[in-house]
Formats: sequence, C-alpha cells, structure tokens
Amino acid sequence: MEFITNNLPLLIPIFLIQLALIAFALLDLSKRGSTRGPKWVWVLVILFVNFIGPIIYFLLGRDEA
Repeated sequence: MEFITNNLPLLIPIFLIQLALIAFALLDLSKRGSTRGPKWVWVLVILFVNFIGPIIYFLLGRDEA
C-alpha cells in the first residue's frame, strides 16, 4: 500500500492517459464503418489489453480504405 501512496502523483496521470486512450479508441471504433476484423474483437482488445490495446487498435485495426 505504501508503494501506491508514494507513487500516486505518477500513477494518476498514467491512469488518466489510459482512460482517454480507451475512450477515444471506442469512440473512433463506433464511428468507423469498417475495420480489419470484427468490431467486437477490437472492443475486447481495447478494453482488456491494458494501455497498449487502444494503441494496437489505432495502428492495426483501422481500415483506412
């Protein structure tokens, strides 16, 4: 518990960045007509692959065509 309280000023911005990435990725996914693969799989990747899931979606999941 001491680790968390000592590092709270560092953990809060990381948590907020992660939430922003998840929200932006889900918003983009909902507006996008097509993706590389099923949308439900990308929802799972975005939500459950911590921090890197939204980044993977932005790099690999969006169909730019």
